[in-house]
Amino acid sequence: MSEAKISANKVVYLTYSILNGEGMVFEQYDLPIGYVHGANSGLFEKIEDALEGHVVGDRVEVLLPPADGFGAHKPELTYTDDIDNVPPEFRRIGAEVQMENENGEAMQFRVTHIENGKLTVDANHPLAGQTATFVVNVVDIRDATREEITNGRPVEAGAPQIH
Repeated sequence: MSEAKISANKVVYLTYSILNGEGMVFEQYDLPIGYVHGANSGLFEKIEDALEGHVVGDRVEVLLPPADGFGAHKPELTYTDDIDNVPPEFRRIGAEVQMENENGEAMQFRVTHIENGKLTVDANHPLAGQTATFVVNVVDIRDATREEITNGRPVEAGAPQIH
């Protein structure tokens, strides 16, 4: 019996780390998460392409420039205001707040800078404008069911999945 390889309609389980533009760990996931290869699972296309043909035990590193990953940093999604206009619970770096525009559209903002009585919030993804490095470890591969192919996700109860 030949070893299973990552290809269309296979459920693939991975662990991964994401490194920011400076090479520092931004996110790490040590519990296997699953997706269905080639089934519009939400995994970045460049990463899915790089995983094609790999087997359990392989480690794959993928550089993801902004255009293929988290996008360009958009200055129009960054706002600075007097800290006195901000509720006290949001006066710390990393605090997150959801705001709505006049049309009722909500966006998640993160406090990124506080200096000289001013506070800056940013709705860009923290890795926007950076080339991120994904270090992916292939943990398991199996055939997907019809339901999994349709949904792009494994159906095991409680199994972590790519969102």
